[in-house]
Amino acid sequence: MMNYQAVLFDLDGTLLDTLEDLADSTNAALRRMGFAEHPLAAYRYFIGDGMLNLVRRALPPEHCNEAAIAECVALMREEYGARWAVKTHPFAGIAELLDALVARGVAMAVLSNKPHEFTRLCVSRMLPRWPFQQVLGAQPSLPGKPDPAGALQISRQMGFAPQQFLYLGDTNTDMQTAVAAGMFPVGVTWGFRTPDELLRFGARALLTKPLDLLDIL
Repeated sequence: MMNYQAVLFDLDGTLLDTLEDLADSTNAALRRMGFAEHPLAAYRYFIGDGMLNLVRRALPPEHCNEAAIAECVALMREEYGARWAVKTHPFAGIAELLDALVARGVAMAVLSNKPHEFTRLCVSRMLPRWPFQQVLGAQPSLPGKPDPAGALQISRQMGFAPQQFLYLGDTNTDMQTAVAAGMFPVGVTWGFRTPDELLRFGARALLTKPLDLLDIL
């Protein structure tokens, strides 16, 4: 059996329930542009591939041009900057899981398609008690998930082989990233997508609650 030494977490939909703040921020940006809002459930499928793709999915197709995308991204950053912590919170059981991993000496890191500054902000404010060795969000110098570049960079910087990582995520993007990086893909069912999607894109285990991860370790 592989001796797993580290866990790489996705952020939105895996560690933190950010759905409502992201939806409220995007809807506020759409309102300011004179466009219709979307119901909360729609954002489960808009989120996961970075802010640019979130905006592309939220804009009306007939208005989804480069100028509108750029305007909406700028407004979204402004709106999210003002409300990112209003409703966001760790999922039930995450604190207990992180405590257990620390007690076992398992190294931890975060990789998100959320902009880097917001990724670091969310982790530092919402998960301040736990020692994440690496916290990496989207930035111009690094291809976003499902490209494995970020995951492999974290692997190198932490000094563990990719095969020593469990990778936890809630979307097909995460499962594809884990597979491409050579990490063990673990799908979480409390996030924004379905178990079927996770399995279809490579999940080798599914968790229904965070502490179930300890069985894999």
